[in-house]
Parts: sequence; C-alpha cells; structure tokens
Amino acid sequence: MSMTQKPMQKNDTAVVKITDIGVNGEGIGKVDGYTLFIKDAVIGDTVEAKVMKAKKNYGYARLMEVIEPSPDRVAPKCSFARKCGGCQIQEMSYERQLAFKAQKVQANLERVGGFSPQFLNRIMEPALGMDSPFGYRNKAQFPFGTDKEGNPVTGFYAGRTHDIIPNTDCALGVSVNREILEIILNFMKKNKIPSYDEKTGKGLIRHVLIRYGFATREIMVCLVVNGREIPDAGELISGLSKIPGMTSITLSPNMRRTNVIMGDSVDVLWGGGYITDYIGGIKYQISPLSFYQVNPVQTENLYSLVLEYADLKGHETVWDLYCGIGTISIFLAQRARKVYGVEIIPQAIDDARENAKINGIENVEFFVGRAEEVLPEWYQEHADAGEASAGNGARADVVVVDPPRKGCDETLLRTIVEMAPERVVYVSCDPATLARDLKYLCGQGYMLERVRAVDMFPETVHVETVVRLQRKDT
Repeated sequence: MSMTQKPMQKNDTAVVKITDIGVNGEGIGKVDGYTLFIKDAVIGDTVEAKVMKAKKNYGYARLMEVIEPSPDRVAPKCSFARKCGGCQIQEMSYERQLAFKAQKVQANLERVGGFSPQFLNRIMEPALGMDSPFGYRNKAQFPFGTDKEGNPVTGFYAGRTHDIIPNTDCALGVSVNREILEIILNFMKKNKIPSYDEKTGKGLIRHVLIRYGFATREIMVCLVVNGREIPDAGELISGLSKIPGMTSITLSPNMRRTNVIMGDSVDVLWGGGYITDYIGGIKYQISPLSFYQVNPVQTENLYSLVLEYADLKGHETVWDLYCGIGTISIFLAQRARKVYGVEIIPQAIDDARENAKINGIENVEFFVGRAEEVLPEWYQEHADAGEASAGNGARADVVVVDPPRKGCDETLLRTIVEMAPERVVYVSCDPATLARDLKYLCGQGYMLERVRAVDMFPETVHVETVVRLQRKDT
C-alpha cells in the first residue's frame, strides 16, 4: 500500500482476486496493497467482498458474490460446510488442497527457516494424500445444546463461536455417529434430560465422545456430564448397546465452568473401558482420554514414512519424544534394538506400556514427564557418570520428535545436538514452528535431507509434515 493510499473502511466493497489461504481457512487477496481476509473464498476466485472489520494494513471481509469462480472450486459435499468451523476448505478441489498444503510447508521453510527455494525444490516430496478424503475420522466430540423450542440438539460449533449447528451426520466422521447421536437425543427428549448451558452452568449432557476402530469396528461412547450420573441411564445403555460393534459406554463427570471437554475421570457404564484398533499389524488399546491419531488410514502412512526416514537396521537406540500412547515407539521397536518413549500425560504412558505388552514388544521403555526435562536430565546423569553409550540410552542413533503445535523447547533441541544422533525425524503439526526448529538444528551440524507433507486432515487447512535430518559428520 502506497504512503498516500488510505486503508479500507468498514462497509467498503471491493472486487478481489484470491491468491492464498490464511491459517484459519480464509481466502487472502489484496486491493491496492491492502490485504483482505475473506471467509469461504478459495485460491483463484475473483469475488466481491464487503469489509466487516478494518485495521490499518489489513481487514476482514464477507464474501458477497463469487464473480469468477476458481477452476479449483467445487461444490461442498456437506450442506453445512460454510456455516461449520470444521471444514475450512471443502469448496476447494482435493488436488488443489494437497498442492496448497505442500506450498504452505515450503513457504514456512523459506520464510522462517531460511532455506532456499532451489534447495527445497530438490528435497521436498509430493504431499501424501488420501484416495477418499471423507469419512476418515475415528474420533468425534459433539457438544450438546438447546434449540429455540427447548429441544436438545447436537452438532458442531459455527466458526469462531459456541453456537451449535445441528448436524448428526458430519461428512468427515463415520456413518454410525448419526445412529448414536439420534439415540441419545431421543432419550434426552423423552426423559426431559437437559443439555448443559455454558452461560448458566446448568443442565446435564455436555458432550459425547465417539471413537471407532477402523480395523476392529469396535465403538466407544463416552458421555461427558455436568454431574455424577444420568437419570434412567439403563434405558440409554440398552439402546446404545444394541448397535453392532458397541464395546464401551462410559461416563466422564465434568462439573467445572470450563471449555475443557473431558472430566478428570471416566466411569464404565457398560462393556470395557477401552476399544482396540490396529495400525500396520500393531494392536492399540484406546481409552476415552487417550491421544490417538484421528485418521487411521493416514496414520499408517505417516508412521510408515517415519520408519522409512529413520532407516533402522536393527542395532539402533532410538528416543521417541512426545510419544503419546506409544504408537510411533512400538512401530520403531520392530526395527530398533531399543526405544525410549517420553510423554507428559501419565494415562498415555499407562496405555503405552499396555500397548507394548499386548503386542509382545519388550525392547521399549517409557518415561512420564516433559520431554524438555526428561531427556536433558537423563542425558546429563549418564553423561556425567561416563556412561554415554548406546547401551543405556545416554546417546541415541535416531531421535524422533512429534511435538505439540508450539514445537520443541530450545533446551530439548540443545540436548538432541549434544546426544549427536545420526538422524533426527521430526513430525510436525505446525510448519512455522517446524521451520524455526529446523533452522536451529541445521545451524548445529545437521543437514535437511527429506521433507514430505502428509494430509492427516483433508478438507481443513491443517497439515502434518515429516522431515529427515542427517548429521553432517556421518
């Protein structure tokens, strides 16, 4: 924007060519250098938009009309796609979604990591997508509320709100979700069981968590309630337990005024306290509080890629940081001499140990704690004792990290460098923090060798990335 150009004002309208997608799925375009974020516009669209909120250098606008649709624009499969906050880019062709996600990763590696486009063009591999990018979620959490007529409703929140859009048949979820939710809604209506009201803190049914085992077809239903029990629960259990595959019905009391969905405990109402599922021949036990990847098809592809990048020969010591319920650790243990897993959530480590046990995996050991604390303390303790050998884990041949969105703490990165593994495999859910951490590691003796985006969440802007780093002196 030139020095004499005034920023746009609220209620101004403009014709905008969309050239990019923002972090929340909004189309991005410029008018005389002034940036507009426009929900429901996709890359390649020419749209008319009305400014709803104006800042000095950018603003947020409402899509008024698609003047010339992008060649990549498609009709959404779900009629609620624009209202719901779940699928931000369902109106973009899947091929274009994959290209966008690969470009998003590369742009962050260039801008934040300082890697050259020419270098990245040589090492980046095509984004790994799905044959069918719908119906892939094995987990769904449905909030409950009340409509204007006083009836219980469930669905998903409208974008940036806690207003529920009634919908029991999400296009990303499994088909059995609808049957489960209709049974619960009918039970609530018949027995006058109220939904929870965030504003008053009253009402009973807050959320319902559904998990589905794609390999086993086992189903879990966990009812999150503002209390200790559900009146006439036997009737509800009778209805749900008749669904083929129903394995676990549980209750999670949550009486806090909070946006946190799950309570701190889980009580079994019927069946067991968990379901099982398989990824690549490995059996996993999943409880309501377990972290487990929501896309099992892409999870197997992701873990296979991690295993490929780790390039294990059978003699290696591997550290798996932020290991969750041990999914990646157990995959790695099939090819490694010894695997150490670290995770901050005690319940997840309990699940990890049980998962290793039920698969007969004995060469894996798990630690509870923050990775940025456990690894440095362990390394320092054994290094000070002069025991920095592969036999006790004080050194590593391969380190795998799968951190939360904020990336790795610099203390952890420093310890990884000190342990000097031959290879580091970094699994990231945020390209910006990935690029930041890669910049540090590549400044400390590592070379970025392979990068691949993995589409774990089709129809959304989210992207996973797997990278391989090699120590330069090996």
